[in-house]
Amino acid sequence: MPAGPAAPRVASCVTTHLPAHPPEYASARAPAAAAPLQAAVPAYLEQVYWWAYVHPNAVRVFERPWLVNLILFGNYTRLCDAALGEIGADAAGATLQIACVYGELTPRLLRQIASDGALHVVDVLPVQLENLRAKLPPDERVALFQRDSSALGFADASYERVLLFFLLHEMPDDVRRATLAEAYRVLKPGGKIVLVDYHRPNRSNPLRRPMQALLRRLEPFAEDLWQHELTDFFPAEAKFASVRKELYFGGLYQKVVMERPA
Repeated sequence: MPAGPAAPRVASCVTTHLPAHPPEYASARAPAAAAPLQAAVPAYLEQVYWWAYVHPNAVRVFERPWLVNLILFGNYTRLCDAALGEIGADAAGATLQIACVYGELTPRLLRQIASDGALHVVDVLPVQLENLRAKLPPDERVALFQRDSSALGFADASYERVLLFFLLHEMPDDVRRATLAEAYRVLKPGGKIVLVDYHRPNRSNPLRRPMQALLRRLEPFAEDLWQHELTDFFPAEAKFASVRKELYFGGLYQKVVMERPA
């Protein structure tokens, strides 16, 4: 079974209220949607990431905390902490996580949602939806949607915050741009987008050349993030009141936080 840096992110998310049909659950706190959607699995995901997310055996292989941490060179908890620190404790309103993650990110995120808040997670792979559902307790604050990240189907300005954790490096350029356009569209004025992903390492980082070779072999879209700032992938009309960037592990990983003008 191939192994590599793809595993931290997964294509699904959880809620304990996932019905068998249709593959979508929306609580009473869910934002308005244009219509119920059932997304088809993108061809690039089937072709490139079948081994990490699509095949049922992928879940059995990668849903291991020690393995996820190993893939991130011991930085999984640190990067989760960085992302969740931006969400804050007792997060009010609606929070959107685009695509699921192997490990404990989403259960931890749910514990930070206010009692009257909501956590919505979208992903396109049913096998991953089932996997994450098993990790979350029954909770009316959480809702699961099988959606394509590039066509969410939610109303404009629905969420106070949007989180993408190790997703963008797995996307072709057009899908990445469409996904970030959607993230911006559904974000409320004054809301926050939190991105955690790969970054071009410092020249002194001993992992720079090995990671470049590994990404070229297993992650054909990842090197885009070495060549461009994440803000470059947003549409020109996306305006931010502030942009903060922090690097980790010799520049191999980055967190970028953008706030939409109020």
